Amino acid sequence: MESRFGALKPFYDAGVIGIQTDGLLAVHNLSAAALSERNKVNQLVAAENADRQNLYQAIANANGHPEWAGQIKTTFAARWLENAQAGWWYQAAGGSWAQK
Repeated sequence: MESRFGALKPFYDAGVIGIQTDGLLAVHNLSAAALSERNKVNQLVAAENADRQNLYQAIANANGHPEWAGQIKTTFAARWLENAQAGWWYQAAGGSWAQK
């Protein structure tokens, strides 16, 4: 995940991707990406989301409570948003999109 951030950051900055209410990434405005990069965006988002899901489950399992994965995901979602840079897009509780 850390090594992927450098590839994701330009797409955060351009508004192509954003953070959903559940802390996973979503394609917010694919048309803001060059046509040649759109497939890459989708692949990066899918890979990042898979890693985030695996991380939440691994933390829950390590604590002996696999059923906690949902709560851990909620906690991380708040942190992802707190750490988002100004100008990045995020999904508000009602489902609408806003810039931080």
